[in-house]
Amino acid sequence: MTFKQTLLVTIAGVALSLSSAASAGTWQDNHPRRVQVNGRLDNQYGRINRDYREGKITGAQAAALHSEDHSLRTEERTDARFDGGHITGAEQRTLNRQENSVSRQIYNRAH
Repeated sequence: MTFKQTLLVTIAGVALSLSSAASAGTWQDNHPRRVQVNGRLDNQYGRINRDYREGKITGAQAAALHSEDHSLRTEERTDARFDGGHITGAEQRTLNRQENSVSRQIYNRAH
């Protein structure tokens, strides 16, 4: 693992954490559909970091996976912004399908 790869993963993690903290309390982030979607994203974030720490994926792979998760989190926030702080059932299903894809990528890259 090179310093550059480690730095890239660290930066991705910090950026994701900061973006999460910046939006806390902005919308109804305790809405059940949002809680479910964001809980999955948080879980995937942890899985990526664990697999990276255990050497199952490279820094570049971790950064790419974090980037995909970050895009989903941004999409979720955008959806909520247009619906009074909520996401619709259809938006939740779409986000879940996308999260399923990232989840499979995490598994496949680690095994």
